[in-house]
Amino acid sequence: MKIVTVVGARPQFIKAAAVSREIAKHPEIDEIIIHTGQHFDKNMSDVFFEEMQIPTPRYHLNINSMSHGAMTGRMLEGIEPILLNEKPDFVMVYGDTNSTLAGALAAKKLHIKVVHVEAGLRSFNMKMPEEINRILTDRISDILCCPTDKAVENLKREGFEHIPCKVVKTGDVMQDAAQHYREISVTRSNVIRKLNLAGKEFLLCTMHRAENTDDLERLTSIKKKEGSNLYS
Repeated sequence: MKIVTVVGARPQFIKAAAVSREIAKHPEIDEIIIHTGQHFDKNMSDVFFEEMQIPTPRYHLNINSMSHGAMTGRMLEGIEPILLNEKPDFVMVYGDTNSTLAGALAAKKLHIKVVHVEAGLRSFNMKMPEEINRILTDRISDILCCPTDKAVENLKREGFEHIPCKVVKTGDVMQDAAQHYREISVTRSNVIRKLNLAGKEFLLCTMHRAENTDDLERLTSIKKKEGSNLYS
């Protein structure tokens, strides 16, 4: 069996690290990774592959810093000939980025089965490009791997019981990654000591959506909800 995995952004690198580690336990499966280049510099790409021991991508498209339409179109154009050459049994995509949608579209137009990891998640905000990407990717996927019961319910509400696909609650691969790298961080990371947090209870909160970070009032309200002792 051959699987082509399409990644391009930081969250996808982390998710792929967890799934690729499991795939590697099955020698009968050949995984080929395509990196679209959506996140491309060392701190946004290379460091993840190095630190998380993700297999080196066989293909790197170097597509970034464009409008949503241009980026998605160029990725679709770049992924298609690779799939024609590799002839995989499945194409696996993660999350909700332009890379996700481009990988799913390229595969589906070539009649290759699509596996969507983190299917069924919804923000119910159609102004978010990510919401559009995840909805469209779900609709054309053959195997939808949902992280939560809520994600499964979202798909049922949208009528996926009547669509020829397989909906599976697989659990959260981000949690899998957190548990795996927690053990490694004990010996390889000194961030807890540097922040003087050893022996203390703390909450790690990451925020990157433009809807949160570009609105000072909203960002401030999130900080107040989570607590005042936040590092930023």
